[in-house]
Amino acid sequence: MQDRRGTRQRWSSSLMFVLAATGSAVGLGNIWKFPYLAGKHGGGTFVLIYLACLLLLCIPIMVAEILIGRHGRRNPPVSVDILARQAGSRLSWRWLGMAGMVAGFLILSYYSVIAGWTLFYIFEMAMGVFGGFDALEVERFFAEFIASPWQQIVWHSLFMTATLVIVARGVQGGLEKAVELLTPALFLILLILIGYVLGTGEFMHGVAFLFTPDASKFTAETVLAAMGHAFFSLSIAMGVMMVYGAYLPDGVSIVKASLIVAGADTVVAIMAGLVIFPLVFSNHLPLTFGPGLIFKTLPLTFAQMPGGTLFGGLFFVLLTIAALSSSISLIEPTVAWLVEEMGWTRGAACWSSGGVCWFLGLGTVFSFNAWRGFTLLDRTFFQWLDFLTSNLLLPLSGFVVAVFMGWVVRPELSRSVLNCGDAVFAAWWISIRFVAPGAVMLIFMQAMGLL
Repeated sequence: MQDRRGTRQRWSSSLMFVLAATGSAVGLGNIWKFPYLAGKHGGGTFVLIYLACLLLLCIPIMVAEILIGRHGRRNPPVSVDILARQAGSRLSWRWLGMAGMVAGFLILSYYSVIAGWTLFYIFEMAMGVFGGFDALEVERFFAEFIASPWQQIVWHSLFMTATLVIVARGVQGGLEKAVELLTPALFLILLILIGYVLGTGEFMHGVAFLFTPDASKFTAETVLAAMGHAFFSLSIAMGVMMVYGAYLPDGVSIVKASLIVAGADTVVAIMAGLVIFPLVFSNHLPLTFGPGLIFKTLPLTFAQMPGGTLFGGLFFVLLTIAALSSSISLIEPTVAWLVEEMGWTRGAACWSSGGVCWFLGLGTVFSFNAWRGFTLLDRTFFQWLDFLTSNLLLPLSGFVVAVFMGWVVRPELSRSVLNCGDAVFAAWWISIRFVAPGAVMLIFMQAMGLL
């Protein structure tokens, strides 16, 4: 039966919500993007700013987004509109939910391409291609792969297809089954890899790099990058947490669930750094490898490990699954909107929106080969998508979410939905009303040269 307030889909338990939300947060952003951003922006300085952004900005906004979804029980635009009407606002706030959906959709278009790389590496690892390779050979192999648009299109297509097959099966039939075992397995594999790099002789060098701030690296660009990645990593301002909140059973603590998800996400990012940077230092690789960092360092590890072929293949399988749990969440808001507002079947909504997203992803594919020489202000198509989503759309959407919850929605409604202690609510209310919107706007204006 259709829920009287909207969607009839629900997570089967609070644990499933935490696993799914953690799966959305824990993905390529932690193991692919976090290490190369930390390498580019000074290691410990980036990590310190990133953690501050999580605590002061992202967790309060994450709580706000889940609150919106659970109260509205609909897709993001409608859930936001329900709260706005209940608050007596005459402004149309639907666009806020729509902006998050668009941001997530754009991110998935290039996320699928990068995830396709992990699929490709599963088979290459299984065939023992990297056996005996040195750093230069691994780098050359990766460069030759991304120089081929057709190879990338094949793997991009396979990954997008896998995403849509799972989404089409719904919440309990698709997503829950995908994350129930594989999210914990990813933690286990990372722990084993950390055990391995302890013997490289460069583990403490990696620890020092990650946890020793360098004041000279404290710049507006670093702050904006850390804030943007914090939003990206936690799936903030993408409509994801709103639609996942819409599926959240009554009685589950939104605040506790948000803290668990944010904590797990941060732990995985740090663990990934503790694996990758000792490998970078032990193999004398540059820290500025960029988006290809894990594809140029991890194969070296597996090439030198006993049983590396099997173990490396398993790692990229799990990395792909982590990517799948994130990609599912990125397209779910769009699918929910098409089903609930446009009256489409779930299958039609999945495959139509996925097809458009796949086509947009071709721009990212060509950014590494055919269109490499075509740039606007020194950025390729992929770099512009990454910059516009992570550094512009996500922070600005997060800012508006904070303003909406802090200044439009009545605190009595928020308190009733959160159902937490007075001290916890007061801390969240102060952050969402003053700290989060003020800090996001100041950082953004500073980075854009407006201050």
